[in-house]
Amino acid sequence: MPALEQNCTADCHDSYISNNSDWVNVETVISTSPDQIAIAPGSLQREWSQNGRRYFQYKLDHAGLNYYSFLSARYEVARTDWNGINIEVYYLKEQPWNVPKMLNSVKKSFEYYTKNFGPYPQKQARIIEFPRLAAFAEAFPGTMPYSESIGFIASIQKPDDIDMVFYVVAHEMAHQWWGHQEVGASMQGATLLVETLAQYSALMTMEKEYGRDTMRKFMQYEMDNYLRSRGAELLKERPLLRVEASQGYIHYRKGSVVMYYLREMIGEEAVNRALRKVLNKYGYQPPPYPTSYALVDALGEETPPQLQYLLQDLFYDITLFSNRAVTATAHKGPDGKYQVTVETEARKFKADEKGNETEVPVDDWIEIGALAAPEKGKRFGKVLHRERVHMTSGKASYSFTTDEKPDKAGIDPLLLLIDRVPDDNMVEVTVQP
Repeated sequence: MPALEQNCTADCHDSYISNNSDWVNVETVISTSPDQIAIAPGSLQREWSQNGRRYFQYKLDHAGLNYYSFLSARYEVARTDWNGINIEVYYLKEQPWNVPKMLNSVKKSFEYYTKNFGPYPQKQARIIEFPRLAAFAEAFPGTMPYSESIGFIASIQKPDDIDMVFYVVAHEMAHQWWGHQEVGASMQGATLLVETLAQYSALMTMEKEYGRDTMRKFMQYEMDNYLRSRGAELLKERPLLRVEASQGYIHYRKGSVVMYYLREMIGEEAVNRALRKVLNKYGYQPPPYPTSYALVDALGEETPPQLQYLLQDLFYDITLFSNRAVTATAHKGPDGKYQVTVETEARKFKADEKGNETEVPVDDWIEIGALAAPEKGKRFGKVLHRERVHMTSGKASYSFTTDEKPDKAGIDPLLLLIDRVPDDNMVEVTVQP
């Protein structure tokens, strides 16, 4: 992609989605077999039959990108609504299992996104099944095709399974704001403004629905995916600020970890205020389109002085940690509480685009904490203690109290930082008499 520039040039007059037009109105007349339903973006204006064909007319409710899809099949349709907005899932009658999850995800997405980001510009939101010749979902204005292979035939049975059906719907719904209202200029960093923000939005919706324990599992999945994929990079790993559109392991996987961590550090409302600023300034606006600096600058305005270093670490640089817990001991007091002492080691690295790493001094706010033993059938134990402390490089010792017997304790207990070896962050607690 064209190199990221702070001052917009000709490249900012095109979005990275479409280089030949800005916001356009779309009206579609589409015909199909008499036993099928044809779908295009926008509201259904009318339907009729003629000469053995079935006709549909659709029209966008709001101008959008020069970017649309057309589908036709023998669909069943599940319908509900949210605050007067029609919600529809088009599916094969042989595959109804996850349709309720999809309807629920659309509703929960509406609740979070309209409250925190702004109004929805369409009169409907549709999820539409397509064959498993491909495995993806994609968002068009109010219309989201979704492969049967990653949603409609997915089996989610265990209590702590990550509900990927709910998550993918929430991600595509988020594109109705990030991508279809605000879209990045055609240069490096464009997908930070679209895909990373859709990831963050979906994470917040998932957390409200399923709680922090499921998020811990999902964030570990995202971090593992990023760390594994960066080792397969054939050209250059870009910092998140300058991510290439082809580097999904950065704008999706690393983007999830970065935005979730930033939310933990500066607060959800602070992050959402920054996102609203970007959307209010650039939503449906003509060129020049925003660059990734617009987002990072808005987040910087919401970040307190002692945490400004996070912007450099998370967006401008490729930052990695190698933190570990050395020992953890506990003494049970007469009041039944446990005095826990952990010895930790903190190390921090900056990588260049070829993967060469340089160790740098740790001067960071990092959490210490303890977890209870996991309940039967669950992967993670209850969080007994979380405390943010200012750390410098090397080994250090910290003490705190828990109300219950700790099972494990250490550094960065919820794995918020991008750590090369996350499994050694926590060690079993030795309870001493």
